[in-house]
Amino acid sequence: MATTPKKTTAATKKPAAPRKPRAAKAAEETTATADTQVEVMPAETTRLEVAPVAELNLKEGVYSFAVGRRKTAVANVRLFQGSGKSTVNKKDILGYFPNQSYVDLAYKPLQLTGMEKNVYVTVNTNGGGIHAQAQAIAHGIAQALTKNNAEFRLVLKKNGTLTRDSRMKERKKPGLKRARRGSQWAKR
Repeated sequence: MATTPKKTTAATKKPAAPRKPRAAKAAEETTATADTQVEVMPAETTRLEVAPVAELNLKEGVYSFAVGRRKTAVANVRLFQGSGKSTVNKKDILGYFPNQSYVDLAYKPLQLTGMEKNVYVTVNTNGGGIHAQAQAIAHGIAQALTKNNAEFRLVLKKNGTLTRDSRMKERKKPGLKRARRGSQWAKR
């Protein structure tokens, strides 16, 4: 025996609820979630404390070499033991970068390992912008430190200074305006 589906009439349907403005909905949701929020513990800092090593395995005049990269910026880093002037493209590092924050970004691996007073660097860098060059220098310093002392690898890896940022602009393809943008289609 076949069953026929029930037909619904307008009388059996529920009336639609009146619509609320978006701002009222958002305020309602935030008050609802504020009551049910769980206390969030502060996130652990990713910085690990490392006791500074008295000396690296570098002799006078010998350096540890590494190449740091970020996007299209490349930095050839020479890491020396001792106290000397750090230079970038034959200029003082403070004179090369227009802002102290770039210097801090470049020196991040040295600060994480506690080696900022024990070593100095000479860097030749090109490509990219100032920010990308600072991050490429940080990548090169981190690699030079780990080549010389494997104990630094854990703290540098955890803080992301050993990871190379490979994002760069995609090449232009033939027949297209840019990497993926085609020419605009016109019907007539």
